[in-house]
Amino acid sequence: MGRGKHNRKPAPPATKVVVVLICVGLLLLIAADLLYWPSTSTFYNYISSHSNSNYSAAAAKDEEVIIHQHNKKDAVRGRSLSKTFADLAGPQLKWDKMAESPVPRLDGAAIQINDQLFVFAGYGTIDLVHSHVDIYNFTSNTWAGRFDMPKQMAHSHLGMVTDGRYIYIVTGQYGPQCRGPTAHTFVLDTNTKKWQDMPPLPVPRYAPATQLWRGRLHVMGGSKEDRYTPGVDHWSIAVKDGRVLEKEWRTEMPIPRGGPHRACVVVDDRLYMIGGQEGDFMAKPNSPIFKCSRRNEVVYSDVYMLDDEMKWKVLPPMPKPDSHIEFAWAVVNNSIVIAGGTTEKHPETKKMILVGEIFQFHLDTLKWAVVGKLPYRVKTTLVGFWDGWLYFTSGQRDRGPDDPTPKKVIGEMWRTKLSLPLS
Repeated sequence: MGRGKHNRKPAPPATKVVVVLICVGLLLLIAADLLYWPSTSTFYNYISSHSNSNYSAAAAKDEEVIIHQHNKKDAVRGRSLSKTFADLAGPQLKWDKMAESPVPRLDGAAIQINDQLFVFAGYGTIDLVHSHVDIYNFTSNTWAGRFDMPKQMAHSHLGMVTDGRYIYIVTGQYGPQCRGPTAHTFVLDTNTKKWQDMPPLPVPRYAPATQLWRGRLHVMGGSKEDRYTPGVDHWSIAVKDGRVLEKEWRTEMPIPRGGPHRACVVVDDRLYMIGGQEGDFMAKPNSPIFKCSRRNEVVYSDVYMLDDEMKWKVLPPMPKPDSHIEFAWAVVNNSIVIAGGTTEKHPETKKMILVGEIFQFHLDTLKWAVVGKLPYRVKTTLVGFWDGWLYFTSGQRDRGPDDPTPKKVIGEMWRTKLSLPLS
């Protein structure tokens, strides 16, 4: 016998009230979930991009849970933007793995003089920084020396440049985590391995653009003392053969856009500033160890040039925004070659994305090209070029071909035969 409507009694008023309350409760839960999502994404981004850079097993376990929750929400909401959407097409190069660095490094510095690469400082882990220099010899392809840095010298985010014998070192972060910067500056005689003090920078900076140009040591931009606010200051001081010829730094024309982690190159009496970012990690308020806490960062592709007119000129931008490239460049065949870096964060997951391309900037045509791919995506590479070979060592690499987010801090050394046209 079929069900008949005439047998059903009307629902009591109390039952209707309960049904309405349940519906309202469900709507409130959905709204709360939408409001909560951005904060979850920001927390995940911090863990992924810094604390889990092979630093902490506990953080890695926490991240596995967060990844699972995050992917589940993506599936529900139908998000489908690939993790690797920022990768650009480019030739696959043949890479040879060379002798590994004595220590892994992140945010270190490197200067090439002839067939030697002087590799300075850097993070080993978030709680450990290096205070020595390792030397790689391109002729013998071996790590051929080591000596200590001055105790007052910064351990990461350094500004550095050479005249072919003397290396000038300015400012940077002193200590691990997100500790404060120092204004100390030094000059190293690479023949004798002796250090000398220079006049301190007017104020400390993190990762400023640094170059020698027209007899003066130029220091530009970087992040201010809070590690986050972009600086546009530009100072210079006269130097010659490792000697400082003036007692004080001179204020110069401010740079068009401030911030750290950019390449700064001088070729044919022109000074170029390439890429970089605004914003960076900051120390957590009241943290006794200056624990790093992520803030919003804007990575850019801007290129600027200073020449005879002493005015900043805007040049064609990079193929994509790129940062953490202050020692990731080499000059080859009248062009600037840049390897790796970081680009804008993923628009949905907000995770940091590493760069796996090698870019070439033709100085005669002012055009950019992707001339190759690295063995993996990696930031803060330390680059050298010798006898037709492009070398890179150190940095922080990705999680694999399908995941461009940062993971392991490395000390690997790689090289590839790089043949570039003259124009």
